Amino acid sequence: MAGAPGGLNPRLVKALLVAMALGLAAYLCGPPLYWHLAEALGRASSSSCPACSCDCASQPLLSLPKELGNVSFTDCAKRDPEVSEEMEKSVTELLTEELKLRESDAIDGRRHAEMMLLEAKKMSSQYQKEADKCSSGMDTCEEARERAEAIFLEQKKLTALWQMRARQRGWKQS
Repeated sequence: MAGAPGGLNPRLVKALLVAMALGLAAYLCGPPLYWHLAEALGRASSSSCPACSCDCASQPLLSLPKELGNVSFTDCAKRDPEVSEEMEKSVTELLTEELKLRESDAIDGRRHAEMMLLEAKKMSSQYQKEADKCSSGMDTCEEARERAEAIFLEQKKLTALWQMRARQRGWKQS
């Protein structure tokens, strides 16, 4: 089963596609698998490390000896009840201060919103007064137009009457 003269061998094309697919899969899945394996192996090797001892009372806070270089201040604070209590108080005070600030911000925000609402009510009232004036003016204009129209109709009738009388007496419109 040979391919067409000058064409590609189908087996070679399939092998090349399989190799490309495997390479792509390794490229995509390789780094996450590597990190998961490294993490798992790292846990297994670190579990054999002996527990570190920390004597915080005998050490100054800022100058830890080199053998305690991997122990952090928070580890010492966890073991020392006085420091732990002081840290807890500090956190409590910080949270209380944060709540007071947020309450103050909320009160300021409410005051601002109330002032804006009052201003909007004033503007609304002013616009309503202007609209009432406009409506009143429109009503007055409408009444005047109706009166003028009635007077005009009356004048038209009167003019027609006078023209009729004038024609009866011999007046001719030129």
